[in-house]
Amino acid sequence: MPSERPSRINTLPNKLTLLRIACTPLMVGLLFFSGKTSSFLAALLFGFASLTDFLDGFFARRRKMVTTFGKHFDPLADKLLVSATLIMLIPLRRVPAWMVLVVIGRELAVTGLRGIASSEGVILTPTEMSKMKTAFQIVAILGLLLHYEYFGINFQLVGTFFMWIAVVVTLWSGIGYFRKFWYVLDREEIHIRLED
Repeated sequence: MPSERPSRINTLPNKLTLLRIACTPLMVGLLFFSGKTSSFLAALLFGFASLTDFLDGFFARRRKMVTTFGKHFDPLADKLLVSATLIMLIPLRRVPAWMVLVVIGRELAVTGLRGIASSEGVILTPTEMSKMKTAFQIVAILGLLLHYEYFGINFQLVGTFFMWIAVVVTLWSGIGYFRKFWYVLDREEIHIRLED
């Protein structure tokens, strides 16, 4: 079980998290341009940032560098990167605004639920469906960023296809969080009433 070290911020996993946050404004800057070169560079940057998401979790567990900072900022960095990228893709007409609204709305709702649960001393851990949601979102966004045709493959179609799947999984995992939230808090309230 990784030991939590709240006082240690200057760790490799936390540096990777901060690097992912730093990638976000660069991503936004690249997406102000709609050309093939800027789209390709944006896809490379997004792919690199997504890789840091995997690596910071890997090193945190492997080297027992789990920190309070990392536990809070790692998911924040993910949401910031995905949300900013999707919002920038709307004016480029690569993704419908309603899909972006569903994804960001779900993230805000789940963040709110986690905050409420945390204040009650309950930790809502990510589910397997949530991990699938993240994977589909990454593949979809990479396709939408590439946008153009490479090696005979229309990446806009690929990205759109996976975006539909990502939206469905996003909604489903969000519903799962709500069910888990109500179940856990209901049990907590029953426990409190019994102790009273």
